[in-house]
Amino acid sequence: MSRPTIGDQELALLHYLAEHEPASVGEVAAGFGEARGLARSTVLTMMERLRGKGYLKRRQARGVYRYSTATGPAEAMRSAVGSFVEKTLSGSVSPFVAYLSERADVSDAELAELESLVAQLQSQRKER
Repeated sequence: MSRPTIGDQELALLHYLAEHEPASVGEVAAGFGEARGLARSTVLTMMERLRGKGYLKRRQARGVYRYSTATGPAEAMRSAVGSFVEKTLSGSVSPFVAYLSERADVSDAELAELESLVAQLQSQRKER
C-alpha cells in the first residue's frame, strides 16, 4: 500500500530531519523553521502530520520527543514524483522527459543515472 502524498514543504522538512535526526521539535523549528519564517507550532503540526502519514517516528527521551525518519527522503521523493506524474501529467512521463531534455543544467552524473534507469526499463520489458 502506498503512503499518503506529501507537499513540497513537508518534503523539505523530511530532508532536513534526515540530515539532523533524531531531533526535537524545538531543534527543527530553530534549524528549519526560522529560516522559512515558520512558527514552532507550524513545524510541530507539519511533523505530526508527517508522523501520521508514516514518514516520521518519534521516541521520548528525557521527557522530550525526538523525531527521526521512518522512511528515507528518497522514498518520500519517489512518492511525490509518482503523485505528480499521476495527478498532474495524467500518468504520462513524456512531458517530464521533455522538460529534462530542455534543461541545460542536467549534470553528467544525473544523465548517467537517467541512462541507467532507461536501460533498466528496457531490460524489464524484454523479460515480460
